[in-house]
Amino acid sequence: MSTTASDPLAALGTLPGVADAVDSVRKAVDRVYGHRVMRRRSNEVTAEAALRGARGSAALSGADWNLEEVRRRTDFSGDDEAQVVGAALRLTAEVGQLLSIWRQSPLRVLARLHLVAAGGAAPDDAVGRPRLAGESVDEPLVEAPLPDADEVAGRLEGLSGLILSGTSAPALVTAAVVHGELLALRPFGSYNGLVARTAERIVLIGSGLDPKSICPAEVGHAEQGRAAYIAAFDGYLSGTPEGMAAWIAHCGRSVELGVRESTAVCEALQRGAA
Repeated sequence: MSTTASDPLAALGTLPGVADAVDSVRKAVDRVYGHRVMRRRSNEVTAEAALRGARGSAALSGADWNLEEVRRRTDFSGDDEAQVVGAALRLTAEVGQLLSIWRQSPLRVLARLHLVAAGGAAPDDAVGRPRLAGESVDEPLVEAPLPDADEVAGRLEGLSGLILSGTSAPALVTAAVVHGELLALRPFGSYNGLVARTAERIVLIGSGLDPKSICPAEVGHAEQGRAAYIAAFDGYLSGTPEGMAAWIAHCGRSVELGVRESTAVCEALQRGAA
């Protein structure tokens, strides 16, 4: 699209402060991709970023486990926290298989993400589809008013249309909007936060900003804390230019913190190889 008037995502890129956030993220990503370890051991960095990203996303959903516990555990069928961590790990593992489908059918990908997250933990007829009128939502982190089922359906179609029609917006802007909109809608009966953050990751990877998936924004969201996450999300919900810019900047800072985490992983691998 050639104009911001016909490309609402691109219009968000012109908000005050957003261009600076986009530029800062791009420079940070370029630095970690230029690390010498990435030339030979990028697969190891990707695997570690996936693990740490899953841990961060689970922490925001109430299962704040130590990284080594996440790494050690093999059975996630126990209590609610174990199920959340298991869901986050399954979602992270699924991302690579969904990149090409996202460009053709975002709603299909979202349905698949919920199916993977639920892993049989929810009634079969409620898994992998947007909630119906009268169905409840289990998302304790977000206390904002819940849109009704008709609004959810309409806004999901609108979000899908924006993605399918293409945009000149920076990847950070698109990823932040996808994340924020899914968190606002909470379209599924469960695991909406995990699905929203996974969708953000898909956009960042599929856009080419982070093709090797080594910049886990989920790490940064968790590091900034649940209070900061919700405060920034309130900006998204407000719909004001200032609020939207604050949410995009928060997501940008989360990517940068994810970059910092993977840079530390690169440094550790380099020391180990010395």
